[in-house]
Amino acid sequence: MNILETKQLTHVFSNGITAIDNINLSIQKGEFVIIAGANGSGKTVLVRHFNGLFLPTKGQVLLNGEPITKNLTEARKRVGLIFQNPDSQIVGQTVAEDVAFGPENLNLPRKEVDKRMGESLEAVGLGGLANRQPYTLSGGQKRKLAVAGVLAMQPQIIIFDEPFAGLDYPGGLQVLKQIVSLHKDGHTIVLVTHELEKVLAHATRLIIMEKGQIVKDDKPDRLIGEVESYGIKQPYGNNRGVESMTWLI
Repeated sequence: MNILETKQLTHVFSNGITAIDNINLSIQKGEFVIIAGANGSGKTVLVRHFNGLFLPTKGQVLLNGEPITKNLTEARKRVGLIFQNPDSQIVGQTVAEDVAFGPENLNLPRKEVDKRMGESLEAVGLGGLANRQPYTLSGGQKRKLAVAGVLAMQPQIIIFDEPFAGLDYPGGLQVLKQIVSLHKDGHTIVLVTHELEKVLAHATRLIIMEKGQIVKDDKPDRLIGEVESYGIKQPYGNNRGVESMTWLI
């Protein structure tokens, strides 16, 4: 069952540069999709269309078969986006206030807001930090906080844009464990990254972009030998299978 589709999706910036060009893509419920490509290939622009953060110059995005433009508020509840810089998503004075922000803006009853906030913080392992100020958190914890804020909206799809950027090994491993756990819990995952060695073995599908278009789309083990030709660093150990070159948890 396709949970998300794009049809002839094109985005041309005001300066005339075409960021993505005529993209047709279907993502099924429960997939774990990696979108990779060199800088400027259109990865981030593409995923920002999935919840209507960017609107296309041409084409459309369908969520559960319906154009997201019919109800952008609903689309942004169902498709959560975690930015590369989690600080850009933090709005609360405390960890708890930050996670409660989204449900509060849905005008949910206070009891439901508190329930979602508590459950989301527990799900990412931040339950004991509810009263902390977000700026005191580590990089990995801030990304977990961003995930909790998205989880509180009860999404079907969670998109991660370069989730390992700027993290050391322990922080990156924390975030990877969270992503894999979310997938196991039934969320559809879309992950934009150029760091394939961290996550490739956990994905069900690899999409490669170049110059605003999808040029490859297949199972990771079928594409790993081709990634360097598209400006993507090939992980070590490629002759021993995808699992040998990925952070296993």
